[in-house]
Amino acid sequence: MVDGVELRHLRYFLAVADELHFGRAAARLHIAQPALTQQIQRLETLLGTKLFDRTSRTVALTPAGQVLRERARPLLGHAARDLAEIARIGEGSQGTLYLGFVPSVLPLEPLRGVREFRERFPLVEVDLVEGYTSHLMEKLATGALDTAIVRDPDPLPGVTTEPLMTEPFVAIVPVDHPFADRTTITGAELADSPMVFFPRAAGSLAHDKNLSPMLESGQRPHIVQEATNWTIILYLVAAGLGITIAPRSATFTAPVSVRIIPLTGTSAATTIYTAHRSDENRALVRNLLALLPNRGVSAAGSSTPSPRP
Repeated sequence: MVDGVELRHLRYFLAVADELHFGRAAARLHIAQPALTQQIQRLETLLGTKLFDRTSRTVALTPAGQVLRERARPLLGHAARDLAEIARIGEGSQGTLYLGFVPSVLPLEPLRGVREFRERFPLVEVDLVEGYTSHLMEKLATGALDTAIVRDPDPLPGVTTEPLMTEPFVAIVPVDHPFADRTTITGAELADSPMVFFPRAAGSLAHDKNLSPMLESGQRPHIVQEATNWTIILYLVAAGLGITIAPRSATFTAPVSVRIIPLTGTSAATTIYTAHRSDENRALVRNLLALLPNRGVSAAGSSTPSPRP
């Protein structure tokens, strides 16, 4: 019958154990004395033992009652803490959130929302996972991530994406390239230059959008070297292995031995999205998404500083 013991039974018991008087305990609990007496009798029946020795004048704890008084308060304290934790998890203010991101978004606004999220929800642990857009989308679909900040993702069943911001592409050439002194350039003019770029496995849509300034002109890029992140790509360009076309934000850490040239003659742009599972309804995820800035805002019109020419 121990399974029938409820938290309220322990609260009622402690009130009587503290007061050693049913009338005062009932007043403290704001219930009628007969109701309190009935609940204490119910508790004793469930435990199969007397907790109080009662006379017309006195109330005293039995040995079993003394042990219960020592243990009931910690039990209630643990229950209160556990239930409060469950409530915080339910409202999204406690737990662990796995957030994926593509490194090229680091100079932009989205990840700054993570700092505000951590300040607002200090009991939530945010585990950041860096990777290709395609890999992050796969991890979302399998449940390995809760949400992600990705660039031009391919559609994936069961995953919903929402635009955060859009920015232009720029050309990056070595400092000694024939076009290094240009103030603008077209994709067609770059078509004959060897190119350093991402593998298509990083994301087919992102791959094609990034190359679209060339593809729109009917030219096919001549990719001579692939690399796994923009930092490596930019340094390979600086070493003279080729040119590249990149999102503007990817050039903020470019070495001084490259030139960054705005592209003309193209409407191609890249968009950063948040992504989450379509059936995601946890407050933990909603709370983070609500803090990510610049939803739908063009980076070209934001206060983001221009990259070094």
